[in-house]
Amino acid sequence: MQTPLAAPAGPAGAAPAGSPSASASQARPADRPGPVRPPRPAEPRSIVVLGSTGSVGTQALEVIERDPASFRVAGLVAGGGQVDALAAQVRRLRPEIVAVADERAVPALREAIGPVPIVAGAEGVAQVAAWPCDIVLNGITGAVGLTSTLAALSAGRVLALANKESLIIGGPLVKRLAGPGSILPVDSEHSALAQCLWAAGPSGYDPAQVQRLVVTASGGPFRGHARAQLTGVTPEQALKHPTWDMGTVITLNSATLVNKGLEVIEANLLFDIPFDRIAVVVHPQSVVHSMVEFVDGSTIAQASPPDMRLPISLTLGWPSRVPGAARAVDWTKAHTWTFEPLDDQAFPAVALARHVGTQGGTAPAVYNAANEVCVEAFLTGRLAFLGIVDTVAAVVGEHARTPADSVEEVLDADAWARARAGELVAAQAG
Repeated sequence: MQTPLAAPAGPAGAAPAGSPSASASQARPADRPGPVRPPRPAEPRSIVVLGSTGSVGTQALEVIERDPASFRVAGLVAGGGQVDALAAQVRRLRPEIVAVADERAVPALREAIGPVPIVAGAEGVAQVAAWPCDIVLNGITGAVGLTSTLAALSAGRVLALANKESLIIGGPLVKRLAGPGSILPVDSEHSALAQCLWAAGPSGYDPAQVQRLVVTASGGPFRGHARAQLTGVTPEQALKHPTWDMGTVITLNSATLVNKGLEVIEANLLFDIPFDRIAVVVHPQSVVHSMVEFVDGSTIAQASPPDMRLPISLTLGWPSRVPGAARAVDWTKAHTWTFEPLDDQAFPAVALARHVGTQGGTAPAVYNAANEVCVEAFLTGRLAFLGIVDTVAAVVGEHARTPADSVEEVLDADAWARARAGELVAAQAG
């Protein structure tokens, strides 16, 4: 079983395997189940942040700026829609190189940041994703992040992965390039699962010892609603997440539970645990981020107040923890945590994700692509809230699954799903 946080090559504070400052003498023996706390690094760990102006990217930069003795920014990548924000980041952090996906943003960015090298377009983004550094954090949203994930892994970089879509749609491609410890999950749920498996010691590395992975879900803004109560949901209502502060797409995906469906597929790919041993439980407080149940009846959980800076910091500093990255649970106060079963009738996205994950091949790419189209249609008033998952299910049902053994096959399936979802949305709007 690939346990991402279990086997980084370097001791805490040293550079990860595949990075410029790693060496064979730093490798931690595979039979040691847990790292020991090492001295602080002599040089700050170099970080490339993809999606630097987004929610994950800005929080990652907060972690980096709080601890300049441990981290420095080697490169920044953004879409180009927020030139002023990106320029401010460049002036503060002085990266070696900057990339923007939208080439039209280059003139304004050049005027704002002076002589810092700028590259643009898909090739420029891939160039910075492969830039010499210790960690590449992929915080890009959506399927567009696949090429960056592949570029980083192909270059031998350690990848802090917030862009779950790239793993989900390109599963076989990504896993083919990823060695043990080369992908560190940024999602709070998968970070929690990895920490629980590591905390279990040798039994955490043996899939036969794991009864099931338990992925928690807040339930989103419509927890407890029956399907009939969701017919008139507006974008404003759907974007009011009760516990997390996230970007628009992820927040809406949390309202439909599509995000949780994607996380179930991601858990299967990261930890090699079959879908029938991955459970989802609703936990409205969002303090227990996930759990691992073992065959002897014991369960290990990871708990912290909802704050993405904690899992982000763990990937940047792994295997060391970054002091003060986020606040802890106040154990001197009374707490009530509740856990509820998921209502698959009101929120069928998770069951649908299990289906496409079990199918494999290009089916997860179709699920993700159709959802991205439907999310945009809902936000622009062209599709009802319930129509999002219903339309995704219709597209998945029409898809003839093919292997996902090449980027071309994945992108072809992605393009077909987007086109077909667009047709179905237009038919409903008409």
